[in-house]
Amino acid sequence: MGVAGEREASDGTVVGVGNSVSGGAFHAPVVQTGTFSGGMHTYYGLQAPSGLPPVADWPQLDRADPIAFGVRRTRRIGDEPPLPTYVTRDGDAVLKERVRTAARSGGLVLVTGEPLSGKSRTAWAAMLTTLPGTTRFLGPEAGTDLRVLPAVLRGRGEDRCVIWLDKLEGHLGEHGLTPALLAELVRLRVPVIATMSDGAYDAHRFGGQARARVLVGIDPVELSRAWTQDEKERLKDGAGGDLRPGDAYYWSEDDGIAAFLAVGPELWDEWWWARRPNAHPHGHLLVRVAMDLARCGTDDTAFPSALLRELFALYEQEAAQAAGEPFEDALAWASRIRHGVTGMLVPGAEPDTWRCFASLHRDAVSRPDTPPVPLGLWLHALEAVQGDPDLTELVVECAQSELERVADGRPEVGLVLGRLYEATGQAQYAEDWFRHSADAGGIEAAGIVGRALVIQGKIVEAVSYLERAAEAGDAEARVRLVLTLADRAVFWLDRLRESGDERTQQVEETLRTVTDPPPDTVEA
Repeated sequence: MGVAGEREASDGTVVGVGNSVSGGAFHAPVVQTGTFSGGMHTYYGLQAPSGLPPVADWPQLDRADPIAFGVRRTRRIGDEPPLPTYVTRDGDAVLKERVRTAARSGGLVLVTGEPLSGKSRTAWAAMLTTLPGTTRFLGPEAGTDLRVLPAVLRGRGEDRCVIWLDKLEGHLGEHGLTPALLAELVRLRVPVIATMSDGAYDAHRFGGQARARVLVGIDPVELSRAWTQDEKERLKDGAGGDLRPGDAYYWSEDDGIAAFLAVGPELWDEWWWARRPNAHPHGHLLVRVAMDLARCGTDDTAFPSALLRELFALYEQEAAQAAGEPFEDALAWASRIRHGVTGMLVPGAEPDTWRCFASLHRDAVSRPDTPPVPLGLWLHALEAVQGDPDLTELVVECAQSELERVADGRPEVGLVLGRLYEATGQAQYAEDWFRHSADAGGIEAAGIVGRALVIQGKIVEAVSYLERAAEAGDAEARVRLVLTLADRAVFWLDRLRESGDERTQQVEETLRTVTDPPPDTVEA
């Protein structure tokens, strides 16, 4: 009989009842050996030889959580499922056939590829769609002692089983997957589905390590981070109403489709939390400026770091919080490569120019809690792309989409829209939005509208706008108002004189009294 806290499996194997399966993941107990403390030795992180649960406690494949076993979570907005619809890769047919063969006769099926090529998702999809959903599933953590696995499997009864070894290099060695253990799994007709990065595969397979013997004779299914044209077409089409594959098609970098989907959430989370005073508030703001410029329609345009720094002035509160972190440190943090793939800021073709990684821009557009783009940034974005008609038009279109719907009762929004339309030669739209701003109480717009109406000869209408601007201190409006009223006074004085009205001389004298300076102000 085993020690307290253990029980025997049906084949006599001692299995610790402290083991647990939660969320589809197997968690081993702490092994009591090692550091002496009060009569007990404690080692953390080691597994007992009998640390695997009986097959009956393994989750069924269709209930296992892929994210818990190495498949990266992807961009998720609102109530979308954690993973987007799987898009078929060109090598799926070969991979599925190998999984079927391994399900019949046992053996190792290995998927290799560059970081973020989609290895785990592809291998998981092949396993899930090829094996019955009731298949018992084991995905041990790296370093788990697998020597007892054949004994555990011999007690499985009629259950079909599959072993999942994501990042296979963490499961090699004398206590892991060895040629002898693999041979035993073949005898038991239990498939092993595994993934490995290209670098890890090369180091183990060709590096002369003894543990690499298990890879001899295994023909991996290779997965490229760069998608073929056929794969991209399937990605563009999407499936099941899930918009994320199509989003990745249109917005990902050249070979960064998986990065766009999988690294995006990590970048967003790190960026968002960096705003705290004790983190990287300056780096956070730097990325936000680039992100907001992209939201203005300049997503493919890289900007000089000096301009990004200059635009900090538009973010008064954030800039004050970021003052303690040097700009050079902020730029280094924002551009540092994450996950071997990308930084939050991506370098442009010209030296010291930067743009934000595409997924950050798309997440900012999609998330309802993203802070709005500062109004003044729209004008800077337009100025930055002057000379490129397509980008200029795109900035205006983005502003139209984002700002027109929130312009009611906000004179500052109408003013910006007027400036944008004015800069692109759309005079009528500009006039309409300046008047919209002025009628909502905008002082600057009132002066603009008043001056425009004077030019159009609509003096009576112009005066009310000019007076409102002049009363608020608009010096240009005051000058225009004086000149306009004086011009009209002269016009009507001439009409009065032409009519022979006897009061003409009296009016002229009154005007001279009003316009002539007092005697004591005239130089001797």
